[in-house]
Amino acid sequence: MASTHLSCPCPLTLSMSSNSHKWNVSRYCWKIGERKRVMKKMIIRNATQKTSDDQSNSNDNEDSPAFNPFGFVTDNPSSRSAIQLPESPAEDGNVGQMLYRIEDKGRDYGSYIKSGKLRWFVRETGSPESRRGTIVFLHGAPTQSYSYRNVMSQLSDAGFHCFAPDWIGFGFSDKPQPGYGFDYTEKEFHEEFDKLLDVLGVKSPFFLVVQGFLVGSYGLTWVLKNPSKISKLAILNSPLTVSSPIPGLFKQLRIPLFGEFTCQNAVMAERFIEAGSAYVLKLEKADVYRLPYLSSGGPGFALLEAARKINFSNISNQIAAGFASGSWDKPVLLAWGISDKYLPQSVAEEFQKGNPSSVKLKLIEGAGHMPQEDWPEKVVDALRMFF
Repeated sequence: MASTHLSCPCPLTLSMSSNSHKWNVSRYCWKIGERKRVMKKMIIRNATQKTSDDQSNSNDNEDSPAFNPFGFVTDNPSSRSAIQLPESPAEDGNVGQMLYRIEDKGRDYGSYIKSGKLRWFVRETGSPESRRGTIVFLHGAPTQSYSYRNVMSQLSDAGFHCFAPDWIGFGFSDKPQPGYGFDYTEKEFHEEFDKLLDVLGVKSPFFLVVQGFLVGSYGLTWVLKNPSKISKLAILNSPLTVSSPIPGLFKQLRIPLFGEFTCQNAVMAERFIEAGSAYVLKLEKADVYRLPYLSSGGPGFALLEAARKINFSNISNQIAAGFASGSWDKPVLLAWGISDKYLPQSVAEEFQKGNPSSVKLKLIEGAGHMPQEDWPEKVVDALRMFF
């Protein structure tokens, strides 16, 4: 069967730096967020027409499989709900209708907090007077603080005051264009996080929970630079050793041109979560993880910039050495979902062996890469006992 060529109504203009001779694609692409919607309509319209043609041809050959233009996203229910399938043909405005349906979802316990020139979306449960102290939760890429909603609710009932921000560039927080006040480097993430803690009035030392890749790793390197600000650290599934694998998504984002298109996949976040877990997200959850990437091009290009700025090998070395025996002596709980398809259990065991006197390993059966989403009750039990 001949393939269908989907033409792009907004061809990328490539520019060459006379000094670095590197492609300067990201900044230009950042400015064409509105054109992305036009591309979506065109792609969906072309795909629908192609499907219609194939359905007509299939009448002549019932044994031949029907052409599926969205085969790469239709192997689970949540991804199927993000696009228009042949039995529900796409029409002009259907992306807007989807946004209208989900635009108010996912803001549980959250509000916007201005910190310097940036606006963070921060979830909060409990109160400053909570008797058992304050816990700050940090998510990884390409997700958001929404993953902690159930854990936060239950821990506030147990007497804790909880905060969970969306990192800048992620979730519902600001997503500035690089070069305009934020360049998505480790140093800038650390500096802005410090400012946010001051605005929130979080007093040191506090409890910290970290999970995930990239910005999750930046949470751990922030800890190594600010050990006096925390009393105890809990780590959920995160890259902790030099042998920690790097998921394919981040490798793809670092490929010139290919990364620019990869970052604009509206179902990227939900697929990343499901690929690291044994479970398929329910529709109402998938809606929230999809929403930022569906509503504009900003979140995707923020992730792209962050993925290209990070040095994964250097960060892993910092973390492995910084938390080793002789370098770190504060209590660490390593709560690990053993069904993680990105990071094997051996990563957790290797990290724990590097500092057995400070690191306690708690294996969570039935949970994958994001145990706080897969099995929040077990995470809450582990954190309550530890904190």
